[in-house]
Amino acid sequence: MFDYGTNYLGIVHRNLGTGNAAPVSSCVTCMYEQTAMARDVLISYFDKRVQMGEKRTDLLRGTLDLLILKALALEPLHGVGVSRRITQITGGAFQVSFGSLFPSLHRMEEKSWLEAEWRASENNRRAKYYRLTPSGRAQLRAEERDWNQVVKIMTAAVGSA
Repeated sequence: MFDYGTNYLGIVHRNLGTGNAAPVSSCVTCMYEQTAMARDVLISYFDKRVQMGEKRTDLLRGTLDLLILKALALEPLHGVGVSRRITQITGGAFQVSFGSLFPSLHRMEEKSWLEAEWRASENNRRAKYYRLTPSGRAQLRAEERDWNQVVKIMTAAVGSA
């Protein structure tokens, strides 16, 4: 666990295949950080393959929000379905823990980006299904635009002499 003045919420795990060698794993730690504007998510990548010291790379705040919004863009899903969809759309790179996912879903519901309803799941159990609201779709477009801008800027910066 990392202490960066935030409240620890959960870990996203990733298994890295290494051919014939024993698998190694890395994790993404999701934390909430109180800002003047709102509660933002900070996702940190920690690679356990590094034997000496801890290698860690911070991803941008809001990354988990973007992944959740994207996961719900096609159809309403229950929490486990959202987690599975994120794993699917990231090619297995991220597996969001419920300790990170459900607080984010709740916060997004409070912001009116999502609406939720209780109904029977595919295995006939009662589950809370989330769907994007019109403001959630607008937020998804804004998040995608911001992300693409950051990627463009970072690609230019990294590729510069």
